[in-house]
Amino acid sequence: MRKIRFTLNHALLLIVVFGGFLVFGFSENIKGPAIPRMQADFSLDEGQLGLLLALNSLGYLVACSFTSALSRRIGIKWTGIAAFASMTIAGVLMHAAKGYGFLSASYFLMYIGNGMLEIGLAIMAARIFTRNTGMMMNLAHFFYGLSSIVAPLIAASMMGWHVPGGGELGWRGMYLIMLSLAVLPIIPSLWGKFPEEESHESDAQAASYRALLRDPVAWLIVAILSFGVVSELAVGSWLVNFLEKAYGWSPGDASGMLSLFFLFFTLARLFLGPVTDRIGYTLSVMLFAAFSGLCSLAAIVIGEPGAFLFAVAGAGIAPIYPTVMAMIAKRYPKGTDTAITFTVTLMGVASVVGNLFIGYLIEFVRGLFDGGETGSAPGQLIGLQAGYVFIALMALLCAACCAVLYAMLRRRREVA
Repeated sequence: MRKIRFTLNHALLLIVVFGGFLVFGFSENIKGPAIPRMQADFSLDEGQLGLLLALNSLGYLVACSFTSALSRRIGIKWTGIAAFASMTIAGVLMHAAKGYGFLSASYFLMYIGNGMLEIGLAIMAARIFTRNTGMMMNLAHFFYGLSSIVAPLIAASMMGWHVPGGGELGWRGMYLIMLSLAVLPIIPSLWGKFPEEESHESDAQAASYRALLRDPVAWLIVAILSFGVVSELAVGSWLVNFLEKAYGWSPGDASGMLSLFFLFFTLARLFLGPVTDRIGYTLSVMLFAAFSGLCSLAAIVIGEPGAFLFAVAGAGIAPIYPTVMAMIAKRYPKGTDTAITFTVTLMGVASVVGNLFIGYLIEFVRGLFDGGETGSAPGQLIGLQAGYVFIALMALLCAACCAVLYAMLRRRREVA
């Protein structure tokens, strides 16, 4: 009987984690088709739109600052439920938003929920996946990639749905329905029994943070994750723009290449997880990141005929985040929550800075080659190439930091 209960509970926990990543992927990636309609409905200028989007990163960082402490106080079960509930409430508020301020506040709450969910799911997964951790972490993140592929298509279709009484569902109704999906993982969460870490005194917790600040391995892990995630997120932000402006591709063709990138990305998380457990997490990330960076550089050097390599690079960049989470869980079995929060918070700061830098780098290099004619074709092409070279270099720097970490751990006989 005990075995049946354990199997049922394990199934419930898997549903929460995998379902949570599905919801997370939807909530993060439905904004693309919705943003132009939001901008039109509220007559927003580019600055207001930029501020609205900046709330993504701010809400994420705010959530990083308290989610680990919240999970220690009320438990990871109720922390996850709070994350799902806040996302659902945000959907209701966005549907009711009548002004820019209300919309901004609702958007901010949604990304508070997203941030809580990302940290919460990472903590859940680290506690649940105690065997074959690399494979299971990659499998969990596969569901994020799966929903990321279809989210923009579903969002665009839903906004055109006709509703009773005339008119279309629009972005308000789409957000209400899609964010309401966050209610579904709450049901197995209420039934499931989650493994909890032993409680720590506040002094011990503070000492743990101090230990991480002094630990060169912890800082190398931060660097590995930061470089890898900057490269990963930058592709979603800049690939379509690059293909349209550098090669004159249509929006449909450029978006198709981004979808192909996410296809390679998702399949890599599905199939490469067992490789990370077999050859080790550090070596795996080093090889995958190097592959991604070299594919992107080759695509730039070859030019338009090599554009498919931008998509192939997704297979290398995809396993980095979940494999680093597995690395953290294995290296810091006591205090995993603290290590994840420390690493992911600093990664969040780095990702904001990295994406800002790419934009300014493109502008700067384009200015150098404009030859006095703003927006000239050679200047624009070289600027965009410089921006994408930076994205590739981020992946290669990730691989380089892994090489340093691998050498350090090998000397200590602690390779993971």
